[in-house]
Amino acid sequence: MTLVEHLGELRTRLVRSAMALAVSTAIGFLVANRLLAVLVQPYCKAKKGDECALVVIDPLEGFSTRIKLALFVGVILASPVILWQIWRFVTPGLHKNEKRYAIPFIASSIMLFLIGAALAVVTFPQALNFLIGIGGPDLVPLFSPSKYLRLYMLVVVAFGLAFEFPILLTFLQLARILTSAQLRRWRRGAVVAIFVFAAVITPSQDPITLLAMAAPMYLFYEASILTGKLLKR
Repeated sequence: MTLVEHLGELRTRLVRSAMALAVSTAIGFLVANRLLAVLVQPYCKAKKGDECALVVIDPLEGFSTRIKLALFVGVILASPVILWQIWRFVTPGLHKNEKRYAIPFIASSIMLFLIGAALAVVTFPQALNFLIGIGGPDLVPLFSPSKYLRLYMLVVVAFGLAFEFPILLTFLQLARILTSAQLRRWRRGAVVAIFVFAAVITPSQDPITLLAMAAPMYLFYEASILTGKLLKR
């Protein structure tokens, strides 16, 4: 293909991805209120039966919150279409052996991200309860939708990205940048590095979320060593 043909192909993929995102965002706008009622449940449990409505202090905040939720839902629903369009654009330039590796890598990346996001949803109520309780009884928690949802979404994204750790290590071993023997030698330093990384990337900065992120990452590190041995064979 010529450069112009490549640009035409890229435009086609971008238009299809944008259309999928627009349709899914419209769906997200329709279900935004129901989704907000679900996302606010950890806050209600942390308040222990008290009034748990989120406080709006800006006339535009209600509308902007619905737009943010709609985009969030839109990206999730449209992601299969967007990933497929990326794959269709990239795959003609890959060799046969590269395609063989690409499909498991993409499938594993999606699966691990979803597992990380699910763990974030499970641990978020305990983390929020810790954050509310550590301030003491003299502080009354009143959260705005934008602040609350931003924390919730950042925790979900942080966990999803952290769970891509074994994909990175496996890729580095396939590329022969690292070996399983090196990973074994660096095990002690890796433990410290993982906890430091979890402390930095955790948006809520609470010990519950930190431990919930760091423990699986260390297990992934050990699993990557075993994967490296299998790849070597």
